[in-house]
Amino acid sequence: MTTHTGDSLYEKLKHVKVGSNICQFSLDKCNKIAPIINEINELKRKKNAIILGHSYISPEIILGVADYVGDSYELSKKAKESNADTIIFAAVKFMAETAKLLNPSKKVFVPSSHNGCSLADSITKAQVQQLKRHYPDYTFVCYINTTTAVKSECDVCVTSSNVYDIIGKIDNPKIYFLPDKLMALNVIEYAHQHYPHKTIKYWDGTCYVHEEYDSDMIKYLKSEHPNLLVLAHPECSPNVTKASDFVGSTSQMINHVKDTNAESYFMLTECGLTSRVQLELPQKKFIGSCTMCQFMKSNSLKDIRDTLLHYPKEKEITIPQNEQRNALECINEMFRYVNTIPTASL
Repeated sequence: MTTHTGDSLYEKLKHVKVGSNICQFSLDKCNKIAPIINEINELKRKKNAIILGHSYISPEIILGVADYVGDSYELSKKAKESNADTIIFAAVKFMAETAKLLNPSKKVFVPSSHNGCSLADSITKAQVQQLKRHYPDYTFVCYINTTTAVKSECDVCVTSSNVYDIIGKIDNPKIYFLPDKLMALNVIEYAHQHYPHKTIKYWDGTCYVHEEYDSDMIKYLKSEHPNLLVLAHPECSPNVTKASDFVGSTSQMINHVKDTNAESYFMLTECGLTSRVQLELPQKKFIGSCTMCQFMKSNSLKDIRDTLLHYPKEKEITIPQNEQRNALECINEMFRYVNTIPTASL
């Protein structure tokens, strides 16, 4: 187990340049956070726990205490492969719910109390039930960024990396996509070219972070930086994705930066992803301001430590049995469509 010092943390964290003030690191700040990082890592060892860190959380958590870093689906699979008894998911609640679905025998906690999500919280189970009554002949497709309760009412789950493929494989030409309006509009654009026989309706939810971007910003930055490579997440609007050089999930965006050699990069997603890539690829140059998710950034080292110390009941993820079974079937249907990994079971 690595013991961190202020100096060792600073050597890594000093490369983080794009981000808000909470993601800027001095040697003094690193000296202050090193002891709590070491305490957390010792608690993990004693309690046979692992910490999952979404790419959007703060860099000191990613570097100092996270055992695995990635997107929610990728992390939930990593947890399933682990022998840990307890999972601390530093992200938002719906992501911890997915981890619990795939790891029903393990205790799962979300450390932050401010763990909502503007996208996932834009639709409820009751609203999905009402939609199904209005559109009984539609296949209901939900983005993985939904609560377990919503997943339990849907037919198949998708991620930002497989949504286009799965939409094409669904036999039913009538599809209702939820909750992300902007991703749905990108899917509709793609479907017009590749699946023109399909009718796609959608819910009006958005991620407030990705909703902020616009194509005028891209035009301005490209005029200032002619060799800039712009990467966008499919939760951005079609105007933004059309103006970007690459569109993909967080993992696909990271891989594209690794595989290219642009003069500079601008990643149109929550700025934690840029911070993460700056940690991993300090030789790459990034520009742009920070667009921060208040929910992701509410995860703190203190909350993680306190969760490991006390396992507070109010932060433990529990899922009603009927919702668990139905939501797992929704995820398993995704596995069947992509045909890459075996189905999960309760």
